[in-house]
Amino acid sequence: MFDLDEPRATALITGASSGIGAAFARTLARRGYDLVLVARREDRLQALADELQPGRDIRIETLRADLAKPDDLERVTNRIAMGGMNLVVNNAGVGAYGAFAELPLERQLSMIDLNVRALTAVAHAALRSMQERQRGAIINVASTVAFQPGPYMATYAATKSYVLSFTESLHEEARPHNVTVTCLCPGPVHTEFQDIAGFDMEEWPSFMFEPVERVVSEALDAVRARRALVVPGVAPKAAMVGNRLVPRFVPRRIAALLFQPEEDKTA
Repeated sequence: MFDLDEPRATALITGASSGIGAAFARTLARRGYDLVLVARREDRLQALADELQPGRDIRIETLRADLAKPDDLERVTNRIAMGGMNLVVNNAGVGAYGAFAELPLERQLSMIDLNVRALTAVAHAALRSMQERQRGAIINVASTVAFQPGPYMATYAATKSYVLSFTESLHEEARPHNVTVTCLCPGPVHTEFQDIAGFDMEEWPSFMFEPVERVVSEALDAVRARRALVVPGVAPKAAMVGNRLVPRFVPRRIAALLFQPEEDKTA
């Protein structure tokens, strides 16, 4: 069985140039992991590698790739198929905020390509390689929105529901092979993800946000415990339980009120 603390372990992280992905890279570098960092912004990747390398006896490889593009995705899955990955963090993802009919269709289809198609391909390559070695771990990054419908982020919420169901299924398939597959469902985290997606969370209460370092720490603890699911933080856990206890229309209506754009409220 894979030991998170074994020497000279190697981790591949997608979406590594910022946010949760970069936090995984920093945490694992401190723990002595060799790293394969994947993201579409080469300058960010190199800056992160330059930050992490000094003073550490670790190997860092950068791989520039836009996983929504088939050729780039194939390069990454081929790299995974070469073997040697102890941990794969399937973190690359994108969101979009607004009414479904008003958002460009191409943007939403591209979101599905990245959040679903690419994540599935990376997981497939990783699981095949790890099952052959009878050791390894995969973390698929979803969101607490995976547990409920998401009006005004309908496509994004649906992709994360896919990630949750997909990961829980893989967890059971992989268990006999000593491979752990864990779904990380963070609540709000202060990263640039919200700005890119168009989410305005400036007035949300601070207790709803988890420090990104704690999200990563709880995710790695969950892998060590061979758990299928981790929801970091008290408030996100409470929201998840609450969603399961009430009729589905309740969280759906609350989400619609919470995320409805200001222009729609005043129209």
